[in-house]
Amino acid sequence: MVESKTMQPTMQQAITAGIIVFRKGQEGLKFLILYHRGSYWNFPKGHVESEEKIWQAALREVREETGLKQSELHFMPGFRAEERFVYRKGKEKVLKVVSLFLAETRQPRITVSDEHNGYGWFTYPDARRILSKYKDSVRILEQAHDFLRGKSVSHRSRHPQGHRAHLQRSSSNGGTPPGVPGGREHAQ
Repeated sequence: MVESKTMQPTMQQAITAGIIVFRKGQEGLKFLILYHRGSYWNFPKGHVESEEKIWQAALREVREETGLKQSELHFMPGFRAEERFVYRKGKEKVLKVVSLFLAETRQPRITVSDEHNGYGWFTYPDARRILSKYKDSVRILEQAHDFLRGKSVSHRSRHPQGHRAHLQRSSSNGGTPPGVPGGREHAQ
């Protein structure tokens, strides 16, 4: 007896990378969230280009979308969150994989790209509220917050590649970001 197996068409993949950027303020830790048209807020991120490593794409996208340079970012070794979901592009199904690193900056001023309408530095509770339409973004914010609460923010790395083994761990091993009240929005 011969069994025939039907081959399922391979699903397209869209790989994106970004960084959850935070800084210390008078009200505690604040998270950078970029504003897009409508009511869409999210972390700085974008598509990984061919021949680019995920951490390189994350740095490039953050530079393009916020103006923050690698020298202004201090990575938290051991944190990498991942989000996976399927969406439709026409008749095709696409698997989107988003990898996010965690980094501290001391730079409060951001220069948003043309694809964004503004940004804000938000305390953890305010960031949760703003991201509440997007459950996976809230989950990743929680992981970053928990991670930071369990780790001294003063331990940093300037370059994610140097801590690659740590950064390859999934977000389920990582944590969540700490919360603080009040966020100031900047529209352009």
